[in-house]
Amino acid sequence: MVDDLDPRPPTGRRSMVLERDWERIRSWTDDKYMPFQVRPVGRERSPASSMFSVSVADITMTHFSYGVEVDLTDFDPDAGNVLVLTTLRGRTRHSATDTAVAELGAGQTFVVDCSRADYHLVADPDHLQLNLTIPHRMLADLALRWWGQVPDDRLWRHRCVVGGPGSPWLALLSYAARTASVAPDDVATGRIGLHLQEMIAGQLLNDWAGAADLDLRASPGVAAPAYVRLGVRYIDEHARELPTVAEVAQVAGVSVRALSGAFLRYVGMSPRAYLVEQRLQGVYRDLTNGAPTVAAAARSWGYVNMGVFAAAYRRRFGELPSATLGRRSGR
Repeated sequence: MVDDLDPRPPTGRRSMVLERDWERIRSWTDDKYMPFQVRPVGRERSPASSMFSVSVADITMTHFSYGVEVDLTDFDPDAGNVLVLTTLRGRTRHSATDTAVAELGAGQTFVVDCSRADYHLVADPDHLQLNLTIPHRMLADLALRWWGQVPDDRLWRHRCVVGGPGSPWLALLSYAARTASVAPDDVATGRIGLHLQEMIAGQLLNDWAGAADLDLRASPGVAAPAYVRLGVRYIDEHARELPTVAEVAQVAGVSVRALSGAFLRYVGMSPRAYLVEQRLQGVYRDLTNGAPTVAAAARSWGYVNMGVFAAAYRRRFGELPSATLGRRSGR
């Protein structure tokens, strides 16, 4: 199974060039993961890094090693990213709590939300990993759509091993990696990538919640204070009318600052971003359920500039709105 966890093109696996410049490696990891501190340890300090990445919609999948033993700390919480780290070779040691360390071998996966929890990683000289960088906001959005709630920090602050016996996690990860290796463009920007992203995120949340002893189906509604639930409900019901954040805050009975901070904490995005998401989702539903034209669907949700709308729609759904409409009508 571990041998299948390689997203690199089959023709390019033998010709990979190892990177030996720390500054280039740092620039690459800052972009693919987030800024953090790297300290080589042991006798060998010169890297021989293998670096490869591919996008799976909003997820960044990387096949990576430093080529030397390393100690990684101070992951930037402002990047807003969750790391899902699968060891392919060697041993890696992850800070599961402030005092406990989880040591992983080949085929084991560790998850940490670096926007919510401190994290420390030590990797052996011969380590190799398949890693996923997933925006926190995307996982929060999926949880809200699938289970009707956004988990609180009992999930996000829980650092743990996921997958294991009875979970299809590794099989799903293998399928995603193999698909990316032969169809990287479809996985990056097409509907295949969006479906893969949703399957990966859904399975991750399911296994992560199980490890944290949480039932995502237990309590409907956003796991947040009443004023956040009021704000969510108001946006859901009035998205076509383009309410301002100030209007939503007034309905919720709090300041704009308090509402915005609580949305970021409990919903994983700002009130404005949540409104944009509901409008785009509304257009998508209309296009798949009888809207006569793209323009009609877009205008019913408050879009005037069709170029701006089409670009936002494509970023969100991986296709132009005309493609969604054409698929329904068979054109």
